[in-house]
Amino acid sequence: MPEAETSQLPQPPQNLPPIGSSTKPSALSEPHEVHLLIVEDDKGQRECPLGGEVYTIGRDPTCDIRLFSLFVSRQHATLVRRQREDDNYDYQIINGNLQGQLSANGIVVNGHKLQAYDLKHEDKVVFGPGVSVQYHRFKRNDRKSGQLDPDFDITLIDPGMVDESGK
Repeated sequence: MPEAETSQLPQPPQNLPPIGSSTKPSALSEPHEVHLLIVEDDKGQRECPLGGEVYTIGRDPTCDIRLFSLFVSRQHATLVRRQREDDNYDYQIINGNLQGQLSANGIVVNGHKLQAYDLKHEDKVVFGPGVSVQYHRFKRNDRKSGQLDPDFDITLIDPGMVDESGK
């Protein structure tokens, strides 16, 4: 192209940041919400933080969220992240795997047997006797440090404070 023609093309202003860069602090690009599953099964209770796109749930050792119970299918359910209009996301739980293979017992969400469900804060999903998860969604600044259950308290004791002499 001759030089005279290229000078006719519009040039971007020099004071703008490059495409794809942001002038906002990186902390603002973090999700505004925290997603968490409280899992209860034969091994007790534990927290599973969520943030990924897809999670497999079941008793198979290769599952992302492993459930310890003989009443649970190897690939019992799947969690799929779904984008919302407000730039946050939710999770949908689906019975079985993404290839259409259903679990033997299905999933019961808040007392209703369902094939798929868009989870909401404090929904309880039962997979079998003694095996369940409770879904929690917190605003990042609202989550208080400590336990989710206010009736449950952990007191840490300094070993030096314990009198082991039996007096």
